Amino acid sequence: MTTSIDIQGLHRSRALRALVTQQLSTTFATLRVPPLTARAAFTDENGPKGGDTLRCALTVKLPRAAAVHVEEWAATPRLAFDGALTKLERQLARHREGARALRRRPKKYFLAKRLLA
Repeated sequence: MTTSIDIQGLHRSRALRALVTQQLSTTFATLRVPPLTARAAFTDENGPKGGDTLRCALTVKLPRAAAVHVEEWAATPRLAFDGALTKLERQLARHREGARALRRRPKKYFLAKRLLA
């Protein structure tokens, strides 16, 4: 099953589009179950005024779980994406650790059955 990656807001920059696709694909390769969809949206909130106004928003829809959404603001699209990708990796690691912890703890019905036997 492949993950559909949708990139919005980078119409002219083919190199950055390729980098975003490649980085997200390598991030998703470490996951046990691949995400259903991923969306990267780049917007310039302040227009031509300048400043740290470029926003990169990454949204990943995981199967049987809530969507993970992160945002980062920076002066360039590349810096915004790098910051958002770092946040996304941290959120996915937290999600993975939470699922792992739930698998490790025995459920109360399992414990009750063991105690009664």
